[in-house]
Amino acid sequence: MPIIPHSRPTLDQEEVNAVAAVLQSGQLAQGEEVLHFEKALASMIGVGGAVAVSSGTAALHLALLVLDIGEGDEVVIPSFVCPALLNAVRYVGAVPVPADINGETFNIDVRDLQRRLTGKTRAIIVPHMFGLPADIREIMALGIPVIEDCAQSLGSRYQGAPTGGFGVLSVFSFYATKVICTGEGGMITANDVQLLDRIRDLRDYDEKEDGRLRYNYKLTDMQAALGLVQLRKLPALIARRRAIARQYDEFLRENCLSIPVCPADREHIYYRYIIRTERLPEVLDAGRESGIAYRRPVFKPLHYYLGMTGYPESDRAFLGTLSIPIYPSLSDAEVKAILHHLQSILK
Repeated sequence: MPIIPHSRPTLDQEEVNAVAAVLQSGQLAQGEEVLHFEKALASMIGVGGAVAVSSGTAALHLALLVLDIGEGDEVVIPSFVCPALLNAVRYVGAVPVPADINGETFNIDVRDLQRRLTGKTRAIIVPHMFGLPADIREIMALGIPVIEDCAQSLGSRYQGAPTGGFGVLSVFSFYATKVICTGEGGMITANDVQLLDRIRDLRDYDEKEDGRLRYNYKLTDMQAALGLVQLRKLPALIARRRAIARQYDEFLRENCLSIPVCPADREHIYYRYIIRTERLPEVLDAGRESGIAYRRPVFKPLHYYLGMTGYPESDRAFLGTLSIPIYPSLSDAEVKAILHHLQSILK
């Protein structure tokens, strides 16, 4: 096991007490805690409502279903992203259409996105990669329904407004190492009450009047209790991420290396801290030998899985970007150890 893992949750006795209280109540499955969690997140984002589900992938699946996207429809997604988006599009029988990324921000490139649009395009899924908001208003101006993927951006802001409040639907993930965690879990937010009602109907198959296909995508009260505590701590969690990022920025400047780009009209939460290096395999190996878990920020671009070409910035990012540890429970001593190690191999 690495001495310094790439990521880990930030938990203390408050989370333990919240989960223990649910266990003592006997109401373990979906109940009042889930309802409270939904209301708290919707209020924070500033939207009409939210529906908690079992994972971020489940959230993507249901979002596509309630937009009536299916066989033969095209959904544009960035290539440099995890396979959850690809899988969700395939779940509904639609055609995934990868777009290239902006080489500075790692978010979907608006110009390349426009080139991928056809008469069959029914939706665009827009992740805010690594905690940095994408060009969401420009993308919405294209007139195609947008699903915001906020799995890595909870708490970030674009032109003064929280991410998660722009798209027709927005999805969140609360996996164990996400911005806030419930172990596994997700959420869908929207202003459209009818869409939210349809999602609530689809997430649970029991005690229904008709036999249409539905799913077991519920969140538990144990997970929601954990999420509520984490959500209250969000400002402090983000503040710690930014404090660590400032130390990394200073190191990169001192060593004449480029720091991550953050346009002036948006606020980065640094879910991941990404640096470029032409010696990626060497740095990954050196980290393993030293007990520091560096990672590729994306395991493999989606166009590789699909056997496609024509994505130069996604290729460049895959071959030359490194994700270094950044999370609220990372200690100052661990940050110094990471910087010392990077200096020894990148100088």
